[in-house]
Amino acid sequence: MITTSTFEFLSNLKANNSKAWFDEHKKEYQEAQTDFLDTVVQLLAVLTSFDADIVASYLDPKACIMRINRDIRFSKDKTPYKTNFFAFINKGGRKSPYAGYYFHVEPGASFVGGGIYMPETPILEKIRLKINNSFSEWQSIVTHEALLVNFPESVKPSGKLKRPPKGYDSTNPAVDYLKFKGYYTQRFFSDDEVIDPGFVALLAETFRSVKPLIDFLNRALSQ
Repeated sequence: MITTSTFEFLSNLKANNSKAWFDEHKKEYQEAQTDFLDTVVQLLAVLTSFDADIVASYLDPKACIMRINRDIRFSKDKTPYKTNFFAFINKGGRKSPYAGYYFHVEPGASFVGGGIYMPETPILEKIRLKINNSFSEWQSIVTHEALLVNFPESVKPSGKLKRPPKGYDSTNPAVDYLKFKGYYTQRFFSDDEVIDPGFVALLAETFRSVKPLIDFLNRALSQ
């Protein structure tokens, strides 16, 4: 599980983001990574209890976790490491195009959620078509009480067009959602909540509430 030591390592890494410091504190990194991996293993067990797509994907917990090294090739920020741990759990694995569940651990900024963030154009077009053709179902999902209890802002856009996308007009009842460039939910947790022994159980409830949204998005990709 995530501990105060996990957060301490990430805080220290943020203050000393260099290869020399990282190499000197490799043991602390490995311990913090193990804490995170242990939580991801527990999350996978939770998800396989109610998501058949996750069951069928036979996911390796380690493969769900993003590398801590930053890609600095095209960035002005040359700090070599991310100062968070992040996992994405979805149908087919994190390199597949499908929507899924995510878990981000960072001191003072931990969050979880589900959806699909900034998909490629062909995938986005399929989602828009699905929303357009099944708007009543979409509305029932994004306004469902269980979702709103856990994600009061409901579904959020990862970018948004100023005008309706090609093929849709401004009178379309779904137009506001059709302008989205991605569809995701986000819920923040305090450090104390994350290190609480009951945190995984809380995540189970949170992820269960966003599953209908993930199912809808993935059906769009499968059509």
